[in-house]
Amino acid sequence: MDQSLPTALLDDLCNLVGKPLPERAEIRVWGMSGVERVAFPDGTTAVFKYAKEPFDREAQALRAAYQRGLPVPALHATATQDKWLGLLMDDLGTPVRNADDLDGVAAAVMLHAARPADGLPILDGAGLAALPDRALDHLQRLRKADRWTDCDDIEAALGKISAAAEARAQGATLDPFGWVHSEFHPTSVHIGEHGWHLLDFARAFTGPGLIDLASYHGTIDVPSPFRMRVFLEQYVTAGGHEDALAARGGLTAEAWSLGWHRMWAVEWFMEQAIRWINDPAKDPAYIPVVRRHLGDVVQLLEV
Repeated sequence: MDQSLPTALLDDLCNLVGKPLPERAEIRVWGMSGVERVAFPDGTTAVFKYAKEPFDREAQALRAAYQRGLPVPALHATATQDKWLGLLMDDLGTPVRNADDLDGVAAAVMLHAARPADGLPILDGAGLAALPDRALDHLQRLRKADRWTDCDDIEAALGKISAAAEARAQGATLDPFGWVHSEFHPTSVHIGEHGWHLLDFARAFTGPGLIDLASYHGTIDVPSPFRMRVFLEQYVTAGGHEDALAARGGLTAEAWSLGWHRMWAVEWFMEQAIRWINDPAKDPAYIPVVRRHLGDVVQLLEV
């Protein structure tokens, strides 16, 4: 990544807070965003985060979350340049331990109970039902670029899901419906010396809270409806809405949430492939992941 733009963003942020340029140490950096710990000459530290479109809405989500009393890092300053966003925020330090399932449940209950934020994208039943067709559109664009040409199986799976999508998306607005973190993983729940905080709101939206709960255990392992059911029951026991356990779209809550989360992930991977990253060299990594997730969707949504 060309560091000239992050450096310019950091310069703007330092001018806004009235501090000289700090020492920088990478925490995590990839092609579309980066996180650094910065240390100023006066001994104070902060976290500098920068991201390009479509991860450039995080400041809006963080401010809304902070105003609603959610435990998120406080923003010190924000700056934008050429569709890149720079954030300077509290340094929460190194986590004292990793978040476990009960930490995730507690964080989800608090997040989903907060008043939804204005201005965030909305994913309701119609939005869910549109995901397979959106993925098919991405596939057509990839093929026009002479990519993903040997993916008839992906097209067939998306067609099956699309045919059943409207029926299977029923119940999307049952509670919990509101805040969706969308990158809700144990690494997004920071357990520090002074309590816990939620991180990484770059892709937050308004939609079914079950999408968050389905994402917590990641997508590397084969999805486990049994484990998901236990997690949902823990969520309700901890104060989450009882409708989290309700059947929807003709499916159990656990199958519905896991299936739609995987479909949401598939559409996002395919959009990255053609729009946000658009690098044919990454296709051999993306295609098997999309195939695997689509197999899970077909099974979980029973299409």
